[in-house]
Amino acid sequence: MPTTRTDAALEAVRARIEQSDELPTLATLATQAGLSPTHLQRAFRRRFGVSPAEYHRARRFDQLRRSLREGQPVSDAVYAAGFGSGSRVYEHSDRLLGMTPASYRSGGAGAHIRYTITHTPLGPMLVAATTRGLCSVTLDDDEAALETRLRREFPHATLERVEAGREEWLDAVIAHVAHQLGWSAAEAPQLPPLDVAATAFQWRVWQALTRIPAGSTVSYGELAAGLGMPRAARAIGNACGSNRLALVVPCHRVVREDGSAGGWRWGVERKQQLLERERAVTGLGNGSGRPRSAPRSRR
Repeated sequence: MPTTRTDAALEAVRARIEQSDELPTLATLATQAGLSPTHLQRAFRRRFGVSPAEYHRARRFDQLRRSLREGQPVSDAVYAAGFGSGSRVYEHSDRLLGMTPASYRSGGAGAHIRYTITHTPLGPMLVAATTRGLCSVTLDDDEAALETRLRREFPHATLERVEAGREEWLDAVIAHVAHQLGWSAAEAPQLPPLDVAATAFQWRVWQALTRIPAGSTVSYGELAAGLGMPRAARAIGNACGSNRLALVVPCHRVVREDGSAGGWRWGVERKQQLLERERAVTGLGNGSGRPRSAPRSRR
């Protein structure tokens, strides 16, 4: 695919940001790109889904996350990732790590996670939440596999299984899913807040997924175009693959360019059953379920 002069300039700016401990000023980056600061800001967001500042912060948090997972001391990991002080990390840790750096490093140590497992027509579903919000919604063929996955993600957190009907946030998620898929006629309560680790780009993709109507699907390319990033289909696929909130963040509504289901971390057969169920509930069962256009980004 041919690369325009602007594309090459944006790639050069992205490379410089990745190599910089401190983010260069927007004016400096604009001079390098041969663009005005305003033009650079808009063009960079269209191509990569985030602003230069958001991209820089997300990359540093990616490095921080890797270092913490490898067991580095929190202070060493913070400074190695280019943060000038620990306080700057904690300002964003709830949104980008899902918990404080110390807790994330130690596999969720100090976090109290309550979870329940309910049986659905799609198989057992585990719903888990910290004291801050929903942290996991997963599907599998048996309960043991669901619990193993949760323990692997948070090996040092305090995990407490509760019976369905005894935890407000967990019950709200179950009721929401049951209502959306026509398994219950009861009104769905409001979903709890989310407590998941994500970059700014992942959040933007996940928000776009929630705007795809039930019963409809879009391709990765259509979703990328709808977000103003027509060349980011692969990155969007990775963002969908990192989603840990099955059904709540409906990544199952993204399919291949030819309309086939494609992969899904909770099983392709389950994905096909889910799409068929949504089409039946919404009355789109006789059509392809493809919308006329991909959801547009809200800036």
